[in-house]
Amino acid sequence: MGALLPNQAGPSLVSTVRVYDVATNEQKAKIDHRVAVLTCCFGNATHALDLAMEKVTYLGQHGNAASAVNYARDQNVLISGSWDLSLKLWDPRSSSANRVYHMDLVNNALVVSMASRPFHIYDIRKIESSLTFMTRSLACMSDGKGNFYAIGSVEGRIGEEYFDPSSEVQDQKYAFKCHRQTIEDVDHAWPVDSLAFHAVHNTFASAGSDETVSIWDRKLKKRLHQYPKYSGPIASVAFSCDGSRLAVVVSYTWDDGEEGAKTVERPAIWIRRTGDEVNHNVDATLHLALTIVEAYYMFII
Repeated sequence: MGALLPNQAGPSLVSTVRVYDVATNEQKAKIDHRVAVLTCCFGNATHALDLAMEKVTYLGQHGNAASAVNYARDQNVLISGSWDLSLKLWDPRSSSANRVYHMDLVNNALVVSMASRPFHIYDIRKIESSLTFMTRSLACMSDGKGNFYAIGSVEGRIGEEYFDPSSEVQDQKYAFKCHRQTIEDVDHAWPVDSLAFHAVHNTFASAGSDETVSIWDRKLKKRLHQYPKYSGPIASVAFSCDGSRLAVVVSYTWDDGEEGAKTVERPAIWIRRTGDEVNHNVDATLHLALTIVEAYYMFII
């Protein structure tokens, strides 16, 4: 499985996109592709994927695999990133690309004039990760005071970064160890495969190849809760828009190569109802009882 979205749409390395209704616990649509689907996202009413008719509208292409997509609702723009080293912006209402007519920059702001009337503004800063090893996961959030993002690495660390370049804000950056376990006096670290922020409480979930999902309080810099272990690595997690549910994808993440793939279980999506464990205002001692009353159900992929 690839990335999981808040609305419970999931891409797949077996070349399908499936959409689930978590209220009725059933699959609502399944769209087949010729090759593996690495990512997907929901747009507006004019989805590139027509879920009712189960058909696809072609917008354009990259020179290599399209590895990430996001939809900017306010601007009605689809943004795609690719292994061909490019980032492209698409108008989902039209399959024709927009031409660049003019551009200029001041400090870190690049202003691009497109055909007709659109302008695009880019922050061209190249910011180095504060973590030592390769980034495995990323999630953005705003707390009302400023925009920030969390990153997870392949060696069991999470860092919080800020967009504001001022030294006062940058001094707030921090990183911590997670998804680790000491076995026979040896510290084992697993990749942080996915991160997701809770839209109401501003806490966040991390998922790792150690088969666990944890909830973190970013303000107090501590773990609020860890759910019981799943049956395999956690490839992706996502909260619903109101934060009442947490979707968890259990799927092989290729940490052990082809050999590990021979013994993995069938992928599954677990939908878990959240409670006080995601609320940083609740006494942490109450979280211990949640493992007994947690409600969840599963989709087999």
